Amino acid sequence: MKEWKKDNLTIRQYNNRALMGADAARMAGETIKQLLDTKEFVNIIFAAAPSQNEFLSELANVKDIAWGRINAFHMDEYIGLPAGAPQTFRHYLNEHIFSKIQLHNVHYINGNAMDIAAECSRYTDLLKAYPANVVCMGIGENGHIAFNDPHVADFEDSHLVKVVELDAASRQQQVNDGCFKTINDVPVSAITLTIPALTNTKHIFCMVPGPKKATAIYNTLHKNIEPQYPSAILRKHTGAILFIDDDSASLLGAK
Repeated sequence: MKEWKKDNLTIRQYNNRALMGADAARMAGETIKQLLDTKEFVNIIFAAAPSQNEFLSELANVKDIAWGRINAFHMDEYIGLPAGAPQTFRHYLNEHIFSKIQLHNVHYINGNAMDIAAECSRYTDLLKAYPANVVCMGIGENGHIAFNDPHVADFEDSHLVKVVELDAASRQQQVNDGCFKTINDVPVSAITLTIPALTNTKHIFCMVPGPKKATAIYNTLHKNIEPQYPSAILRKHTGAILFIDDDSASLLGAK
């Protein structure tokens, strides 16, 4: 494992995604247990994507986490998919972690709400009532965090939750990940937590394996910190750790 810093961001690079996921889960688990030593409840926001598979699998098996004192949130959801569709992020998180542990509460975003604006307000109120202590996230192929694609990313967003139109690269990634057969099957809009909602927390664990993420990792670490490169904002966060594997680090050069 190699570790270094870029601005305030700590980067940890592993030989493969299995090692990356296991160590990220170990470190996140230690942080969660430390927080539970001083807090009655801990609030965690989770990402839903194949990049999180190894991390979530290992995290569910970390010993001695009092999951019954954890409130769970997720960071984005498609608008308009049929209820129960396997492509929903609700379905992903339930399958990969929420069904494997006994949480105090799981707060889902409802992408099928009759009033989407009201749903954004409802989830905003929840985030204000239960401020996130930990965010477990990834980075998209176009550099998005949650569904803050470059054309809608706002580092000073006044909202915590908003509706966004997804860009073509973001929608194509869902096809690349095997979640949809064609880009025409991918919803065009979603509800997302904004960048301030994700970064206004003390602890961020960001897991980004795989060759398809190499450009995003390069941009995260080497491009200007501006909305065109949403994930670059992590370099300003003193409590963020970026976990990558040799594949996603392939454009960085020797370290």
